[in-house]
Amino acid sequence: MGRWEPNARERLLRAALELFVEQGYEATTVNEIAERAGLTKTTFFRHFPDKREVLFAGQEIHTRVLADAIAAAPDAATPLQAVTAALDALSATFTEDRREIGIRLRAVIAANSELQERAAFKGIRLATAMTDALHARGVPEPTASLAAELGVRAFDQGFGRWADPADRQPLTDVTRRAFDDLRAAVAALD
Repeated sequence: MGRWEPNARERLLRAALELFVEQGYEATTVNEIAERAGLTKTTFFRHFPDKREVLFAGQEIHTRVLADAIAAAPDAATPLQAVTAALDALSATFTEDRREIGIRLRAVIAANSELQERAAFKGIRLATAMTDALHARGVPEPTASLAAELGVRAFDQGFGRWADPADRQPLTDVTRRAFDDLRAAVAALD
């Protein structure tokens, strides 16, 4: 693959995942990722600050999708309905052609405590984006943060199911089902 070919960011992601699966996250260098992608180390650093961030690319887009969907929810929507709309919008961005990446991503993160920590931080940022969007709709605390936390947990559970090679359902469906399960669990607490 020539250096002039498009989609450098995607090529770097795929190369990193391949190498992380083959030889482990810690044993993989930025130089190896760039070389596998047919790019230079300089190109790598134009797209990512370090090798860990290759796996978490798009976080800013995800937070924006969630916040925008909550803002666009009908005025009469409850906080949980607004979060459902946000989860639907985010899940829809994970198309079938991204499933293999999701499967590899989950495996790589599960095998490394540093990456698990970074994934937890990403969850906090997603929850914060939804909480802030709910506050902008006039939803008070602790309702806003609880709805957002349930949303993040549902997305994480849904993504885990979607990234299971045995499950072939769209992420929107499995995330919605996970959110419904969590809502039922909350109702059962009373």
